[in-house]
Amino acid sequence: MNRRYFTPREANELLPFVIEDIRRLQEAKQAFVTKSVELRELRIQARASGGEPLDDKIFQVETEMEFLQLEAKTLVDSIKLKGAELKDIDMGLVDFPATIDGEEVLLCWKMGEERITFYHGMDDGYRGRKPIPEGDV
Repeated sequence: MNRRYFTPREANELLPFVIEDIRRLQEAKQAFVTKSVELRELRIQARASGGEPLDDKIFQVETEMEFLQLEAKTLVDSIKLKGAELKDIDMGLVDFPATIDGEEVLLCWKMGEERITFYHGMDDGYRGRKPIPEGDV
């Protein structure tokens, strides 16, 4: 599959859709964590009581967790299909492949930033972010 390269303008136009995917992904992750704690508590209770009265509830929570995993995978795939690369769910960190001055780079954006204004080299990562040159914005 060929890699898509974005201009900063193209990546910024895609941001509202990526933001929605990330927001939903963060919600699914938080719900999964909550369900995980609930499941652990149910299993402790089940061991203490012999289990049977809680089997249905445990099954229900496990099923809800499987659904959340499927939803998260779908959202991650949605971001990939847009051509972006999800780097960190909690930070809402996303990279968009691009070229600047003939060099392959990643336009770098994180949740809370109004628009994409930074990039970094392919191996530099978030800490290597630099402002996008004026002529390329």
